[in-house]
Amino acid sequence: MSRRLGYIRVLGACVLTLRSHRNRYLRTAAAIASGVLMLPAAGLAADLPLKAHAAKAVYDWTGFYVGGHVAYGDASFGPGTHPLPEQGALLPHSATGFSGGYQLGYNRQFSNRVMLGVEADATFPAPTDGPALARSPGPFNSTIDYVGTVRGRIGYAFDRFMPYVTGGIAWGHTHVNINDADGVTPRFPVSHYQIGWTAGLGLEYAVSGNWTAKAEYEYVDLSRKTYDLSGFGLGSVNVDPRIHLFKLGLNYQFGDTPWMPAVGGKTKLPESDDWNVHAQTTVLPQGYGPIHSPYASPQSLPGGGQFQATWTTTAFLGARLWDGGEFYFNPELAQGFGLNGTLGLAGFSNGEAQKAGAPFPKIRAQRYYFKQTFGLGGEQEAVEDAPNQLAGKRDIDRVTLIVGRFAVGDFFDGNAYAKDPRADFMNWAMWASAAYDFPADLPGYTRGAVAELNRKDWAVRAGLFQVPDAPNSDVLTFKTGGTVVEFEERHSIFEQPGKLRIGVFANSGNTANYRAVVDLAAANPALDINNIVTATQRDRLKYGFYVNLEQQIVNDVGLFARASWNDGQNQILSFTDIDRSLSGGLSIKGSRWGRPDDTIGIGGAINGLSAAHRDFLAAGGTGLLIGDGQLNYRTERILETYYAYSVIKGVTLTADYQMIANPAYNADRGPVSIFSGRLHGEF
Repeated sequence: MSRRLGYIRVLGACVLTLRSHRNRYLRTAAAIASGVLMLPAAGLAADLPLKAHAAKAVYDWTGFYVGGHVAYGDASFGPGTHPLPEQGALLPHSATGFSGGYQLGYNRQFSNRVMLGVEADATFPAPTDGPALARSPGPFNSTIDYVGTVRGRIGYAFDRFMPYVTGGIAWGHTHVNINDADGVTPRFPVSHYQIGWTAGLGLEYAVSGNWTAKAEYEYVDLSRKTYDLSGFGLGSVNVDPRIHLFKLGLNYQFGDTPWMPAVGGKTKLPESDDWNVHAQTTVLPQGYGPIHSPYASPQSLPGGGQFQATWTTTAFLGARLWDGGEFYFNPELAQGFGLNGTLGLAGFSNGEAQKAGAPFPKIRAQRYYFKQTFGLGGEQEAVEDAPNQLAGKRDIDRVTLIVGRFAVGDFFDGNAYAKDPRADFMNWAMWASAAYDFPADLPGYTRGAVAELNRKDWAVRAGLFQVPDAPNSDVLTFKTGGTVVEFEERHSIFEQPGKLRIGVFANSGNTANYRAVVDLAAANPALDINNIVTATQRDRLKYGFYVNLEQQIVNDVGLFARASWNDGQNQILSFTDIDRSLSGGLSIKGSRWGRPDDTIGIGGAINGLSAAHRDFLAAGGTGLLIGDGQLNYRTERILETYYAYSVIKGVTLTADYQMIANPAYNADRGPVSIFSGRLHGEF
């Protein structure tokens, strides 16, 4: 007690002395007083040093940034405009639906914590909700292709929180589609640009590293535009867009030096292993010259040649929810067209083409799924940070459960050398087991569940998925379903690693039977064979198998081979018109010529049809992608070779050549030589 009183007397003396020097020593006195008041028991107090607390760092919002956002909202275009219903993902369809895009800007924070900034962004809507449109057909429909803005921002920084208001100019591109007699199929689009203004408010929060997250409401008012539709017998219509958007976004802060990390490579806040962000963008142009084509249908590869291109941009967002629990979300923008609208080849030449199909970007929530890993103990392995993969460690012996929306190929039929059309082979028959009619909507995704048991030298996985409600439909259903079971064996041959995957699959879907359709068409020659198809569709089974090998031969040289088969009796539901397929090839890294990040690939594929399937096409039937009206059957044969040149880390430029003999199995057509380029960037 006597020592404690002594310290109090000393403190009092210090305070009295400091009164005459208050401005100079105020902070030192506060630190001394704090240290004394926090001393432990009197017996230890005399031995402890006194230290001042470090000043707390305050987050600085100043600098350039770039990012992306997703949104949901609605719009009105004025009376009598018949807005298109756009897909809302998990939310109801609306005139904008699920939308998203990107933004960039600059902030300047002042000493009084006021932030002034400027931001430019572009927001793109979702594709059309086909079933909703079919329920309310009309003579025409109006829609908006995108909205762009340039806005000022005024905010106030509460350290890592910053509320703000925003406003500025806006513009958009609207179009009106004159519909066919069915009131759904678009025939004649007419379009205009419109300018206006925007205002909104939001809240931004510095999360970790250089990343900030924001929530924002934005109202957009565009000028009225009169569309003269008198040439179509419809008079005139005024399109007067009023748009409401609720946005969630992420921004990467660069600081005052644009497009460069902060000085010294340090981030503004500590990094976190509990979430990650990756992105990719891929531009893929393709073209071919005139080919032999004595007859054709709309689903035939045009004889005069063609050039088309696709462009996709994807964000890969991941978050750790709890021990072993993860959530992934992948919004994706896609625009452009495959050759002939992705028609005319069974082994189609562009692995991105099924996602495109629009002159302006369209956004979809391609993946959203939960992943739970249960470790079984024993040896562990490191997991690197990657798209849809959080860094850390996991047990080699484990059980993994996945539920949500994804592509079947995310977890099945993998191959280190031929799997990703953004990085290696482009042809559908090269990067997948082509006779596996995997369940999917139009861009190639489904909803379902996957379970996997992994051991050091093998794994077994199984999946149950939704299938389309009809062939080539964008609507998924659980009324029927698709299943697959895959066994993966890992081995080493002469100390070179390899994997063998064997899968069996079965889909139950609303399809027609080829043989029954051909027989009915022969007995009723006045009927169109494709109308018979629609009339006779019911729940039918398709089953088959695939075998998939990857084998390293020497360092930087790998071999791949696939064989797949389905029963070929009923219509293809989702993927492509192939009942039997063999493919294989080599992948060679450029280490031997001083380019270790470059890759050369060369491979080939042979695709075939069942007897019932060929008879159906020969009688004038059409499949998902092919149908010439008649058929001089030969197997479709594909040769593909590419060179992927690493420009800088994360950016590759690829030259690709494909020669396809008997396109769509027709010896009367082709051959066709397709030349492709590919620019791919990722981080």
